[in-house]
Amino acid sequence: MSTQANASKRGRRKTLIGCVVSDTANPGRARKTIVVEVVRQVRDPVYGKYVKKRKRYHVHDEREEYRTNDIVEIRESRPLSATKRWVAVRLIERPEEV
Repeated sequence: MSTQANASKRGRRKTLIGCVVSDTANPGRARKTIVVEVVRQVRDPVYGKYVKKRKRYHVHDEREEYRTNDIVEIRESRPLSATKRWVAVRLIERPEEV
């Protein structure tokens, strides 16, 4: 691989979209950390049908602005703690309050 092609690959970071399932509003929760659940559909290799796969990520929320049920975009980053490797980038959708 040439150095130019390698440099363009290195700058890219993965981004995912998911729903906040736990935020910092509750007492006793870690400050500046939210839990985001990302749901993907993958094809079963044997049967061919699509199956939902869920994964939860611990995400850094610097301003503590995201709440439960918000749809957010997250981006990969350097390790921020033992379990945090993602940073919240932007709010995509906030459900209406009833």
